[in-house]
Amino acid sequence: MDAYTSFAGVYDELMDNIPYEDWCEYLTGLLREWGIAPGQKIVELGCGTGNMTRLLAKEGYRMTGIDQSGEMLAMAMQKEDREIPVFYVEQDMTRLTLPGAVDAVISVCDSMNYITRWEDLCQVCKRVKRYLRKGGVFVFDMKTPYFYREICGDNTFAEDREDVSFIWDNCFDEESRINEYALSLFVPCREQGADLWRKFTEFHYQKAYDIQEVERAVKKSGLHLRHIYDAFTREPAKEDSQRLYYIVEK
Repeated sequence: MDAYTSFAGVYDELMDNIPYEDWCEYLTGLLREWGIAPGQKIVELGCGTGNMTRLLAKEGYRMTGIDQSGEMLAMAMQKEDREIPVFYVEQDMTRLTLPGAVDAVISVCDSMNYITRWEDLCQVCKRVKRYLRKGGVFVFDMKTPYFYREICGDNTFAEDREDVSFIWDNCFDEESRINEYALSLFVPCREQGADLWRKFTEFHYQKAYDIQEVERAVKKSGLHLRHIYDAFTREPAKEDSQRLYYIVEK
């Protein structure tokens, strides 16, 4: 089963441990440092169910959310608020197509790790460059090889909740540096008065890029890599950094 199909309906419930508001504060701080102020146009790549997209829209940014999962976007659009307009587009980020220039492009929550080919990473950077205004910024995060090797590894994570349960098996291939997530979801399905659970299985694949690979992809696109931060700080990357933020300028 494709990623983010059955998962879409329970994504927000299972990701309720992510401090989106804190992440948004960090992200808006980075944007302000590069002159991206409320009222300017921002595109979010891999926006999922729109949690960060909506928070940035509340901050006054003119937001467009892009994701290749129609199911995830359907969940995002259920949250629409007329007072906080967000435009959603179903699109593969490697084929990014926009009606005009934007002031910033962002991608968070390791959406960029879903790009499992270096050539496609280059293509995303090239498409972003095409639509960024001069002086605009591309801010994205990525989980690190350390995270996949030491935290995920070949570990299994599980959680049993009242309305949904999951088993998340990981398999990290050191040679390809691709981590395979086998996600089994158990969702209640009450039929004929009986308490039944329906199982869904999805497979997700993420790539662990080292800093040098990202630097080369950015350089090849003609963009300029300005900073690499250990996530949620202004500190440089460390050997045990689990997530990095890349600040790229046109």
